[in-house]
Amino acid sequence: MDHDHALYEHIAAKNPAEPEFHQAVAEVLEAIRPALDRDPALSAAAMLERLCEPERQLMFRVVWTDDAGRVQVNRGFRVEFSSALGPYKGGLRFHRDVTLGTVKFLAFEQIFKNALTGLGLGAGKGGSDFDPAGRSDGEIMRFCQAFMTELHRHIGPETDVPAGDIGVGSREIGYLFGQYKRLTNRYAAGTLTGKDPLLGGIPARPEATGYGTVYFLDAMLAARGESLEDRTAVVSGSGNVAFHAIAKLRALGANPVVCSDSGGYVHDPRGIDLDVLHELKVAGRSRLAEYVNHVPSARYVPGGSPWDVPAAVALPCATQNELGEQAALRLVKNDVRGVAEGANMPCTPGALQILREAGVAVGPGKAANAGGVAVSGLEMRQNAARDRWTFDRTDQQLQEIMADIHTTCLSTAEEHGVPGDYVSGANIAAFRTVAAAMDAAGYV
Repeated sequence: MDHDHALYEHIAAKNPAEPEFHQAVAEVLEAIRPALDRDPALSAAAMLERLCEPERQLMFRVVWTDDAGRVQVNRGFRVEFSSALGPYKGGLRFHRDVTLGTVKFLAFEQIFKNALTGLGLGAGKGGSDFDPAGRSDGEIMRFCQAFMTELHRHIGPETDVPAGDIGVGSREIGYLFGQYKRLTNRYAAGTLTGKDPLLGGIPARPEATGYGTVYFLDAMLAARGESLEDRTAVVSGSGNVAFHAIAKLRALGANPVVCSDSGGYVHDPRGIDLDVLHELKVAGRSRLAEYVNHVPSARYVPGGSPWDVPAAVALPCATQNELGEQAALRLVKNDVRGVAEGANMPCTPGALQILREAGVAVGPGKAANAGGVAVSGLEMRQNAARDRWTFDRTDQQLQEIMADIHTTCLSTAEEHGVPGDYVSGANIAAFRTVAAAMDAAGYV
């Protein structure tokens, strides 16, 4: 039996009921095959087995009281997957659907994403099945304080540095940081990233993931002699990542005409109105369907797929496995030129295969959306130096990092006989970096 297949079967059996983690592992094992064929030493010393086994998995009870005085019980998670390149680094996700499998898949993806930034970051991810939607500020604060009461003993600037993710913005990070400071009696600003600038946060962190995805997309098109100028774009999602991706698309001359939420999508042929979208989805907690009340010329399609609208570029920025095979076929039929994953693993394996075989430039999430963790790494650097960066300085560094990631992915794919394949290039480049660090550190 092929070693990779046997390893995958072993991992799947060892981690039951975690399909997203299985999918992430399968993608990596398939993508790095050219590197393993070229250098068998990369799979020696159980390198693949060690890579796919988390260094530490934490699961804990979180008890807090709501505004009515009722005791609530949630479950918290932190998967510290790899410290080969530096302290564990990755976000916290608060959402009712969060499970250990969700966190494990995200932490595994984070290994490769963080390696590509070149910033010396290990990989971790965490979160809870707590849903902040509809909760008061007081309830969210009490939950965050209870969550950090357990988590604080496992994190620190040289150990594990959490950040935000879905359901965790600067408000939640602030509450978490305040409790960490109270419990440890240390103003360790580098322990959490994504903070408010008053607490040591870095400018451009909210924009980083969306901006970085568009920078990577622009670089992919430029490598083919094309650009974003006057291109129609479709974007899924309408939260932080999608909003800033839309903003940067417009700044670079594209016309983003679609965004979505769990209920459906908005199509505005004139281009998504950023002021309206911000009022509804960023500043407020409204449903996207209300967009048409502000822009009557737009249409809202309940239950529809944003990939039904013809466009030159597509950015899935919502959640995992949101873009399936039928959607990929429609994108190809509509002559899509580039797809950049703003979310983590938003394309199914079948969709990725269709897009790659059709010659579409595909930026995998571990490369295309690495801007968020890259700027988190810059925030750690800023905190360590007791410095204050400007927005322009951060954005310039972000552009340089995304350009470097693009070059690395492209050159690695070329080197391994799969020119233009960013999925293989990203996975191989990151794997080689992490494997070399693991080898240098010995069997630990």
